Amino acid sequence: MPYGTELLAQNLLKEAFESRGSDIHFLPESQHMVVHIRALGDLSILRTISLNQGERLISHFKYRASLDIGEKRKPQSGATMTIIDGEKISLRISTLPSSEGKESLVIRLLPQSFAVPIEKLSLFSNSAKTLSSLVRQPQGLILFSGPTGSGKSTTLYSLIHYCSTELHRNIITLEDPVERNEDHVLQVQINEKAGVTYAQGLKAVLRHDPDMIIIGEIRDEETADIAVKAALSGHLVLSTLHAKDTKGAIRRMIDLGIRKEDLKQSLIGATGQRLVKVQINGEAQSRTSIYEIMTSEAICDYLNELPVQPYQTLEQLFRKGAALGYVSAQEYNRWITPATLYPQKRSARFPSPLK
Repeated sequence: MPYGTELLAQNLLKEAFESRGSDIHFLPESQHMVVHIRALGDLSILRTISLNQGERLISHFKYRASLDIGEKRKPQSGATMTIIDGEKISLRISTLPSSEGKESLVIRLLPQSFAVPIEKLSLFSNSAKTLSSLVRQPQGLILFSGPTGSGKSTTLYSLIHYCSTELHRNIITLEDPVERNEDHVLQVQINEKAGVTYAQGLKAVLRHDPDMIIIGEIRDEETADIAVKAALSGHLVLSTLHAKDTKGAIRRMIDLGIRKEDLKQSLIGATGQRLVKVQINGEAQSRTSIYEIMTSEAICDYLNELPVQPYQTLEQLFRKGAALGYVSAQEYNRWITPATLYPQKRSARFPSPLK
């Protein structure tokens, strides 16, 4: 039976899980440690504990994640598993030292048994249908862009689950780290210290006869080049990319040395997404994604610097969600550039985008 520090750790994890929290933050202050929880994207105080309790808790989680308990001067990261109310939860642990010699800790909670059905991925059903249509293609490259915490990993795992269970594809993933274990999928952990980089792993994966390849992130020119070649050689490749939106993702690939002609031949879809709170009767009930999606024709037009075929931008989709009452003015202004940055007169509640 757990007691002391172990019991407190279990109670904190259970409170966060029952509150639908995605992260727990341990922030040291001068006299005590504050425990925050992030739920529905918002950070709130869960409780305040003594510095001594906080240090013991951090050591407990570091031990469970096989980190060096005695090392408090360097950032560390690791992972461990726990079970809450019969459900298996993966915990991603990250420590960061402060200037006063104290450690902070963040825990990301990743439920293993939950996969969002593909039809419920987006606030708008047309986006989910487009994503479903894209992953049914036999080959090509699909890029997912958006800021940290915008739901890119959730989207990828939902598409992986759909393709493995409904389309019966042979899927291999390259991840850093592996956030959720999927049955019927070969998942490869990237370990750069051991020489298993995205580029090296991707070369090995191509010899494993995959139908579909998932790359956690395209980080460098070599990975981008191999991903495009894999798509051109008859594989369906999905990956995330750090970019603001769909056009930014395409420009980023060009910055990584990919020729426009190769992109025209390989890139079948590019998305930009944001995770937003959905309100019902004026109260935030859950979060879902809004997707900006460019498909082959619009991508080719953009690469040719011609007028782009019509597609719905993030701003237009946010305005639609606001008009339907799902997206609040606060949530709208959080993601769309404030009206004060635009010179012309705009609606006080939901400013229209600059043309």
